[in-house]
Amino acid sequence: MRELGPGLWHGEAPHPQWEGSVRWGRLVSSYAIDDGGLLLLFDPLAPPREIVELAAGRETAIVLTCPWHERDARSLVERFGWPLFAPPPDSQEDLMRKYGVTAEEAAGGSPDLAWLPAGDRGGAHMYAAGDRLHVGVEAFPGWEHNDVVLWIENRRAVVVGDALVDFGQGLEMSPSEKLITPEQVAERLRPLLALPVEQVLATHGGPTDRAALERALG
Repeated sequence: MRELGPGLWHGEAPHPQWEGSVRWGRLVSSYAIDDGGLLLLFDPLAPPREIVELAAGRETAIVLTCPWHERDARSLVERFGWPLFAPPPDSQEDLMRKYGVTAEEAAGGSPDLAWLPAGDRGGAHMYAAGDRLHVGVEAFPGWEHNDVVLWIENRRAVVVGDALVDFGQGLEMSPSEKLITPEQVAERLRPLLALPVEQVLATHGGPTDRAALERALG
């Protein structure tokens, strides 16, 4: 993990479940933001020793941009007891609507975050687009109800999940087979341009700037 600036780190590592997808690259990014009292880990993958040591002196939380970006969240929650903020996993009805599968095929809904205790999520906090988390993060809608873009006001930064990606051609709308077009997603995200965004932290790709966001959103 490299420090991009005071209190902001970027890490890149192979996704443990990558299976040669032509749509998603093997390497994915995660970020850590520290304000001196609060340390936030975004879509974390194997944070290095220096981040773990820093967390010992901070209030620390994990924030996911979508439930399928849980990556190493489970091991970190189980090891350190850090609270987890995440959009809710897809329900059975969500899977049927999105993928055209039967009720039997979608039974039980998505396995994402299934390791959280049933009926008692403990330190887990489910949130949705439009929510303002008490850890200083505001969620904007991405291309699904549980895929969001996160605005961190005190760092003038946004963390993007799957709505915006950079696979070597610059920041762009994610290729999607969902029930919404890239143009519709861009329309959802254009309110970000009214904010004083300076840094864009892509979890598929790496860090970039406001100019890249403006180009991606047209």
